[in-house]
Amino acid sequence: MATLLSTVREIRRSQRAEGAAAVLAIGTANPANCVSQEEYPDYYFRVTKSQHLTDLKQKFKAMCQMTPTDKRYFHHTEELLDAHPDFLCRGKPSLDARLAITAVAAPELAASAAAKAIAEWGRPATDITHLVVSTNSGAHSPGADLRLASLLGLRVSVRRTMLYLNGCSAGAASLRLAKDLAENNRGARVLVVCIELTIVSFRGPEEADAHPHTLISQAFFGDGAGAVIVGADAVHTIEHPIFEMVSASQTMIPGTDRVLTMQLTEAGLDGHIFTKELVPIAAQHIDQCLTDAFQPLGVMSDGATLWNDLFFVVHPGIRGILDHIEGALQLETGKLVASRTMLREYGNMLGATVIFVLDEQRRRMEEDRGMRGEWGVMMGFGPGFTIETMVLHAVDSNTHNKN
Repeated sequence: MATLLSTVREIRRSQRAEGAAAVLAIGTANPANCVSQEEYPDYYFRVTKSQHLTDLKQKFKAMCQMTPTDKRYFHHTEELLDAHPDFLCRGKPSLDARLAITAVAAPELAASAAAKAIAEWGRPATDITHLVVSTNSGAHSPGADLRLASLLGLRVSVRRTMLYLNGCSAGAASLRLAKDLAENNRGARVLVVCIELTIVSFRGPEEADAHPHTLISQAFFGDGAGAVIVGADAVHTIEHPIFEMVSASQTMIPGTDRVLTMQLTEAGLDGHIFTKELVPIAAQHIDQCLTDAFQPLGVMSDGATLWNDLFFVVHPGIRGILDHIEGALQLETGKLVASRTMLREYGNMLGATVIFVLDEQRRRMEEDRGMRGEWGVMMGFGPGFTIETMVLHAVDSNTHNKN
């Protein structure tokens, strides 16, 4: 028996990677249809045949003007909406038609983002061993993962995992899973793809503003896909690690499960966003989440001092969340610039957004080789209320500092 246990331990040790998982490549993509935030109120009330709701339109226009977003991208067009009038009314069943659209469009957009990541990675797609796909825009089996694997030409032995309805925390949750897969499977190369298409939740405004959450979602959310390749023990002649994924954790805030909800209904994806309650929650708990993440690593110092030494990859959600986080952590101006930039350029793309922020942070660090922030943190927020926290180490920054 002792010999058998020793053999099992040796087998297990040989199955694990030696080093930490790392981000090896990033790719992003958006649909072609782009609408400026300034034009969006007129666009939205026109395509929903709701121009007679003048008071509601003025309220919606003010809501859009309060956002820091300049433009958003959408798969759906005016022509598509004209072909599906049931999408505009909450009382008419439309889920089947919406899902039929995303079943085709989501894998195609995902493939566009993934192809960019694979090209940057520099190895053939057939070297991908694991595929993690997350979306709030589908409910299929087989799902977007199978179609995506076919579009990319992945091996039939690729190990696939689908995550549904994880909300805005889906990107961070998917990368947490990828870290575990890469570190526990020697030689694994994990392709993570997050795809979001708001056609599943698009609907028109309603008389007397009976469902205020409808206008909130229509003012903030956009479409996009983000892809990341994750692996440990990089092949240094080919692969170029960007961020080492040092640790990952998830925190559920008790008593907050009602402030952000999502569910599939006969009329598409629906839910509630209580913004007044939601906005301060992350800020109230973020310092403790960061302390819990960094203290075991032995890199603790005075709170505000340490936090300003980090770089931040934070899912932006809405501007109020970023403002509250900045205040709670006493961050210097510009520490959340990657998040604010992506919110301005694309709006909230749910789970895909944090991958866009990660790519923007990488770009800024490459442009400014003297940028502070060898250590950093990625954070995602989603239903539950759930906070995902991942400690990152910038490989290129570290190399530069040593030189």
